[in-house]
Amino acid sequence: MQPKARYLPAGDRAIVLEFGNEISKEVNLLVRKLYYCISEENIKGIEEIVPTYRSLIIYYNPQKVKYTDLIQQLKDLEKSVTEITLPTAHITEIPVLYGGEYGPDLEFVVQHSKLSIKEVINTHTEKEYFIYMLGFLPGFVYLGGMSDKINTPRLEKPRLEVLEGSVGIAGKQTGIYPIRSPGGWQIIGRTPIKLYDPQKEFPFLLKSGDYIKFYPINKEQFKEIEKKIDEKNHHCKVKPYGRV
Repeated sequence: MQPKARYLPAGDRAIVLEFGNEISKEVNLLVRKLYYCISEENIKGIEEIVPTYRSLIIYYNPQKVKYTDLIQQLKDLEKSVTEITLPTAHITEIPVLYGGEYGPDLEFVVQHSKLSIKEVINTHTEKEYFIYMLGFLPGFVYLGGMSDKINTPRLEKPRLEVLEGSVGIAGKQTGIYPIRSPGGWQIIGRTPIKLYDPQKEFPFLLKSGDYIKFYPINKEQFKEIEKKIDEKNHHCKVKPYGRV
C-alpha cells in the first residue's frame, strides 16, 4: 500500500512532505514523482523544492500563497502521483584510483573488513549504486546498495580537508566528495571525474533516481582522464539502466 505524505510546517515559509519512516527505493520513487508533479505544475508562491530520501521540503512565499491553499493544492497533486511515469533511469560509470596517496584509508577498511585489498576493491566496484538524493555539498550523492562486507565506521577525527573527487565509506554508505571539504569518511580512492562544475548550465553530473558504478583505474589512466577533462574532451560512459 502506498504511504501517504505527512504535511509538517517548517517555520512560516516551508512545508515538509514526509513519506513513512523507512528509506527504500519505493518511497524515494514517490518523493521523486511528487517532486516532478509539483515542478511541472508551477504553483504560484513556491520558490524551491528539495527532495530527500523520503521527504520533500517546499519553500514558499506566504505573501503569494496561503498555507492552507498550498496544502490543498499539494494534496490534490499527491492523489495523481501513481499516474506519473518518470524518465528512464541511467547508469554512469565512474573511474576510481584506489589506495596509496589517493586512498589513504583503504588499509583501514581492509583491516576492519578482514578482506584483502583486492577483495575490498572488487566488493566496492561490483555493485550498482542507486542515487537517493543530492545534499551536504554541491553535487554530493547519497548512494544506496553498498555491501555490508565493507561497512566501516567514520574517522574518529575528521580531516580538515578532503580532496575533490575523493571516494569514501562511512558506515553503510559510500560517496564521492565533489569539492574540497572537511570530512570524516574513510577515503579509499579518488576519481578524476568532476561531479560539480559551476561553469556549466546544469552544474551537476549526477541526479537522484539514477545509478552509478565504480571501476578501478591505475595512476596513468587517472592522469590521462584528468588531462582530457581539462581539455574538455572526456565524457563518462552513460547508458539507460538495465540495458547491456
